[in-house]
Amino acid sequence: MSKAVKSLLELLDLEQLELNLFRGLSPQSNWQRVFGGQVIGQALVAATRTVEARPAHSMHAYFLLGGDPKVPIIYEVDRIRDGKSFTTRRVVAIQHGHAIFSMSVSFHRDEPGFSHQAEMPKVPGPEEFPNEQQIREKIMPMMPAAMRRYYEEERPIELRPVEYARYLSREHRDPRFHVWIRATAPLPDDPAIHQSVLAYASDMTLLDTSLIPHGRTVFQKTIQAASLDHALWFHRAFRADEWLLYAQDTPSASGARGLSRGLIFSRDGTLVASVAQEGLIRERREEN
Repeated sequence: MSKAVKSLLELLDLEQLELNLFRGLSPQSNWQRVFGGQVIGQALVAATRTVEARPAHSMHAYFLLGGDPKVPIIYEVDRIRDGKSFTTRRVVAIQHGHAIFSMSVSFHRDEPGFSHQAEMPKVPGPEEFPNEQQIREKIMPMMPAAMRRYYEEERPIELRPVEYARYLSREHRDPRFHVWIRATAPLPDDPAIHQSVLAYASDMTLLDTSLIPHGRTVFQKTIQAASLDHALWFHRAFRADEWLLYAQDTPSASGARGLSRGLIFSRDGTLVASVAQEGLIRERREEN
């Protein structure tokens, strides 16, 4: 198992302090704020540990304050409802005595029913695109410095962007982005772990999609970007250590906020999850 994936699993293995109280740590990095996907994944783990025998099917979250990576995050779970078919939990993440994040999670017992899904976009498979090593050797030298630092770090999720050329120019492009994603090493078979890892990964690249029509990225110093909310629906079983296509688009941006959506497909075209997020995309004004 790669060091990065091992660290991610440790990150998601929360310490239980009390019946409904959990503590999570952050990796020691140069980031000034906690990565939003980390808080989403840890909050889902906290909620899941208070539920028996049914998987999560949806979550709706709000980022309230930037997380401090230097101190632990306390997750308090409120057991809203335990029904015959559905279970509802509310999770609040706390640091320095203040709520920094809140999330509602719904769990649903497996049952048969109607089935349909959106069609998977027709894009080349992940093997057709540069792997992480090739990106470092051939593409990274052409990237902006902030983006190079991002790709230089060992990460638990491998990204193979389909339209990676958008990072190399300020050209205004079609408001869509496709990226193949997977954990960089095999994960345990527990489906809850795969849900938490995908929840972690679902915050990667999504906010940045809202800047594609403007030829900008969140890596530019002139852009102030932050996730504001995040919604995720699990539709079907999947493995987060196998290739998944994250098909993203951005239907709107206004008032310094951008809306991005994503559909996540397995290699065989099965729609496994859907995502939506609104984020702050504020252009920094130069001081006179």
